[in-house]
Amino acid sequence: MSVYHRGSKVVDLWGGHFDVAGTTRYSEDTLQLVFSTTKGITAIAVAMCVERGLLSFSEKVSTYWPEFSAHGKADATVAQLLSHQCGLYTVDGDISLAEALDWGTITSRLADTAPRWPIGAQHGYHALTYGWLAGELVRRVDPQGRSLGAFVRDEIVDRVGAELWIGLPAEHEHRVSPMIGGLNPGGGDGVDPAVKAMLEHFMGPNSPAGQALSLNGAFSVDGAFNRRDVHEAEIPAANAITNARSLARIYAATIGEIDGVRLLDPNTVEVARSTVTPAGEPDACLIMPTTFGMGFMTHGQFTPYSGPGSFGHPGAGGSVAFAQPERELSFAYVMNRMAENLANDRRAQALTDAAAACADAASR
Repeated sequence: MSVYHRGSKVVDLWGGHFDVAGTTRYSEDTLQLVFSTTKGITAIAVAMCVERGLLSFSEKVSTYWPEFSAHGKADATVAQLLSHQCGLYTVDGDISLAEALDWGTITSRLADTAPRWPIGAQHGYHALTYGWLAGELVRRVDPQGRSLGAFVRDEIVDRVGAELWIGLPAEHEHRVSPMIGGLNPGGGDGVDPAVKAMLEHFMGPNSPAGQALSLNGAFSVDGAFNRRDVHEAEIPAANAITNARSLARIYAATIGEIDGVRLLDPNTVEVARSTVTPAGEPDACLIMPTTFGMGFMTHGQFTPYSGPGSFGHPGAGGSVAFAQPERELSFAYVMNRMAENLANDRRAQALTDAAAACADAASR
């Protein structure tokens, strides 16, 4: 875990084992895949494009990406896409893992997919597709035509002096600690059959959640996110490989200066962290209410972070990174041993609460 307060790194801790056998210690040099914590980094990239006048949250997606207008999507706005309101949590038809890892194939498939509900009528977690949708917008408007991974490297990571890749170079693969365990939407052994059937209905492979989390089964391959081909691809919703200190540093640079670098203007942050999904509206994929701003998950029941004003993103199994301008606080936690939940991991939340308490004590 790592914490920045008032622009300074005040906590940087690591521990445990690198591998499931426990033969190697987790070290300062270890890198970790962080699943959907990636989405917050992608959201920062999009916000930077907005701040530079390359994108507008209120403009139609099809203005920048004409092919996106297929199947009644012509009037969908960038804001609706970023807040998971476009009903594109998966693609139409079957898709293989190899096809999903090919940028041109997956973005073309998404452009040619019909929304699962009238755009703007509700919201539902675009667990994997969010990254390709947002990333294609960045690629389309970037004057250099860079991929999302290249944009993040050049405009975020290198500028703040961090380590984070969306598309990991082969020379760093040996540093990546494998993910241990996984999500268990079925509830595990010993669960009442009636409860198990209910969970299967809402979270099973044929449910909206199951389709969103696996892209119609493409990512259901055992150990998919420990594979080299998945690590080297660009999946801007789910495959950033980094460490806690880098995530905390990047978020600190969105709300203040870090060694003279600030990534986002305060006005941009204010817009990006404002919740736009209706209060209490159930997530069409995750069932319980979720709260979204411009690509960030905002403070709410599903993502409490350190309280109101916090914005960032959690990742499956426990990772999380966020900032809270009111406390001048940024926080990140990464792990290799997965909890069986998508967000609000108890390990991370206990550390978050401690960090917030320390920040408050330092302000007295």
